[in-house]
Amino acid sequence: MELQNLTHVSEFLLLGLSDDPELQPLLFGLFLSMYLVTVLGNLLIILAVSSDPHLHTPMYFFLSHLSLADIFFISTTVPKMIVDICTHSRVISYGGCLTQMSFLILFGCMDGMLLTVMAYDRFVAICHPLHYTIIMNPCLCCCLVLVSFFISLLDSQLHNLIVLQFTCFKDVKVFNFFCDPSQLLHLACSDTFTKNIVMHFVGTISGFLPISGIFFSYYKIISSIRRAPSSGGKYKAFSTCGSHLSVVCLFYGTGIGVYLGSTLLTSPRKDVVASIMYTIVTPMMNPFIYSLRNRDIKSALRRLHSRTV
Repeated sequence: MELQNLTHVSEFLLLGLSDDPELQPLLFGLFLSMYLVTVLGNLLIILAVSSDPHLHTPMYFFLSHLSLADIFFISTTVPKMIVDICTHSRVISYGGCLTQMSFLILFGCMDGMLLTVMAYDRFVAICHPLHYTIIMNPCLCCCLVLVSFFISLLDSQLHNLIVLQFTCFKDVKVFNFFCDPSQLLHLACSDTFTKNIVMHFVGTISGFLPISGIFFSYYKIISSIRRAPSSGGKYKAFSTCGSHLSVVCLFYGTGIGVYLGSTLLTSPRKDVVASIMYTIVTPMMNPFIYSLRNRDIKSALRRLHSRTV
């Protein structure tokens, strides 16, 4: 296809989902229900944490912000997809595409940064229990959330700035249900070196640094648990990390799948499946993981239910 000048590209086509008319009602019902479950589940976590004094601790303070980030994360893609299914339109404006990409990176990176902060919180609680309340004071907790937000914002805006420098695109067809940043970079006509610099920079900030922080925290946690005198103490210490580890594995497992899928898989459909897992299934599963594996959250939800009934 002939290269198009950026000034003439006013919209992109999102071709990630099936255009079979018979599947549209099924897709609409499926993604609407998944979106509602995700939003309501994460709102319940936020409501339980904010209304229960027993949960006014750094761990649940970070969890409530993770739930809030998950709501915004899924809201950058699914509502637009649901509207597209209803209107039978796959078009998104150039400005809308850049905006969606910017918020997707912002809240996706925010998720990763908050998971790293939560790993640090568990490290302090297990390795330095006597100094936990002094170290994890309210001021530091707020600062960690703000730093996570501003790092995510920097990552998002730098990525957006790079895309704005592209002078032409090979095509306007995006084989996903949202403006996938990696696909926009592949569609750009810029040299491969620039694309690789962008991908490695984003991967380093949103992937390598948080994962390194999580690995370091859990290395220290495991070393501390191994020195515990009793098996009961070891189990109690590690059980507090179970929910967090489950979310970390789900988030980064699907995230790495999307990253590898965009670079290794030749089938756009497989890339779409990986994207659904990362952008929809992961935020939807987080409330279930924390509510089913965490006794404090379950107790808070029961107390909340008894007050409302």
